[in-house]
Amino acid sequence: MAKHFHKKPNLYSSHVQLKVSNLARSIEYYTTIIGFKVLKQTETEAFLTTDGQTSLVSLVEVPNASPLQRGFTGLYHFALLLPSRKDLGNIVQHFVNLNIRIGAADHDVSEALYLNDPDGNGIEIYIDRDESEWTWFDGEQVHMVTEQLNFQPILAAADGKWDGLPTGTVMGHVHLSVASIEKSEQFYANVLDYNVVTRYGAQALFISTGKYHHHFGLNTWNSNNGHAPTEDMVGLKSFTVVLKDVAYAETVKQSLLDNGYLVEQFEAAPKFGGEQAFSTVDPNGLRIVFTIEGN
Repeated sequence: MAKHFHKKPNLYSSHVQLKVSNLARSIEYYTTIIGFKVLKQTETEAFLTTDGQTSLVSLVEVPNASPLQRGFTGLYHFALLLPSRKDLGNIVQHFVNLNIRIGAADHDVSEALYLNDPDGNGIEIYIDRDESEWTWFDGEQVHMVTEQLNFQPILAAADGKWDGLPTGTVMGHVHLSVASIEKSEQFYANVLDYNVVTRYGAQALFISTGKYHHHFGLNTWNSNNGHAPTEDMVGLKSFTVVLKDVAYAETVKQSLLDNGYLVEQFEAAPKFGGEQAFSTVDPNGLRIVFTIEGN
């Protein structure tokens, strides 16, 4: 796994905060099935870790939660990037042993597995192919496809030593369900500093910094002209983006203000995913927490 894509100065996501309907059930799923460990837990919240120090995902129980619905913006999936094909092989074998149903795809740039948690939140678990194998058109658009995944070489790389998610796992990317591709592109590419690296027609867009295949996906497949999720609805509560330094944070803050976006402190910002510098809400009503804590 190339590590530089998820280090500064790239605008990568370090944490996803999820609303769930039953905390105990979700903890059981994310520890037993996905392979996280619990870093800290309260009656209503749990922080999940692979390294015992930082948290990639946190879970917040919502009383009388409403289920996920079409027609709302939010999380399409968050994607955990594993260090090696051996690690992917080990988790595939783990899923086989537990008879867990998964989806899978070869995206040319990556090999990916797909699941849904008990509330329907989407999860991708993947590895990248070496960046030397990625195909770029005109140096700006990366070639990505969705084809059948060949499990044989992945399972052949496994060593049978499954002990949960490996320490080197990172939040590889976050894929959002948005109300408008046009407005989302204007925000992420013009107000923030992302580059558009792939388009799937008029319904999906992939953006990144530093020539990664994508730090964020944006699509309208389930959410075209949709509404922002309500507070009691399961799904995305916030996601965290790492900024390179204090000076750049001020630049981002000013860009948000100049374009009419909120700059504020989010009272429910997650701990252990990077201390909050400030927060905003994107055009789809989705909460972004910015931090300068990160690699």
